[in-house]
Amino acid sequence: MKTGMNLLLWTDHVTEALDPVLDQLKGLGFDAVEVPMFRTDADAMRDYERLGKRLKSLGLRATGVTVMGPEANPISPEKSIRDAAVAHLDRVMECGQAFGCEILCGPTHSAIGVFSNQPPTETEFKHGVETLQRAGEKAQARKMMIATEYLNRFEIYFLTTAAQCARFVDAVNHPNVRMMYDSFHANIEEKDQARAIASCKNQFIHVHVSENDRGTPGTGGVNWHSFWSGLKDVNYDGFVTIEAFGRALPALAAATKVWRDLFDDPMSLCKDGLAFIHKNTR
Repeated sequence: MKTGMNLLLWTDHVTEALDPVLDQLKGLGFDAVEVPMFRTDADAMRDYERLGKRLKSLGLRATGVTVMGPEANPISPEKSIRDAAVAHLDRVMECGQAFGCEILCGPTHSAIGVFSNQPPTETEFKHGVETLQRAGEKAQARKMMIATEYLNRFEIYFLTTAAQCARFVDAVNHPNVRMMYDSFHANIEEKDQARAIASCKNQFIHVHVSENDRGTPGTGGVNWHSFWSGLKDVNYDGFVTIEAFGRALPALAAATKVWRDLFDDPMSLCKDGLAFIHKNTR
């Protein structure tokens, strides 16, 4: 497996100010970083280009993470909004090319924090499939993979279980559109992590290692035995990326609902989290 660290622990947009952190992550032994991709303007593109050179010099691989907003909702009843979703994902992937992004992950299937106050419909499913098929063509042209992520019911309503997400990816049926598995969301929505992993074994290509409180992996209530045994049972050998959140950025802390300190300091979390991964994968 390849180990990664999500940079959302420090920032929602990577600039040269994060260079010392990249140095430390490389020194700890991480194979990759996961880059937040919420900005796609010209200035942001220049930051991504600079980041690409920096990562190459360090020998760090990269994945990216993004979300969809209401103005670019892949399951919207409005075709213009679904078109905007395809255009947005294409632009995000264009930015990702600048720093060598291999996999774009996140809930690319629907808008985060937008609820219809009823269960997802087959029409929404159809719209989402068509939108991600078009996005898959863009991803293929840019030589990148999309790993769409199911979230828990409090953040999204369209895809909230591994089985639902696997069915969706099967329907999209595009070689550049797969799914990811996140221990945090699974801890809320799945009754058994190993069984959930088995239900999507042919579709997932990316994994987030995230504790139930978003703190240091291995210190909370996630059934880690079931999680790690599930990955081993399906012979998973892709990225395992730590996703944790702190209070360094007030807006990000509010968005991720982090109201108290969950760890002593970010680098201690990274060190302990990486040791936890190695303990369970070597």
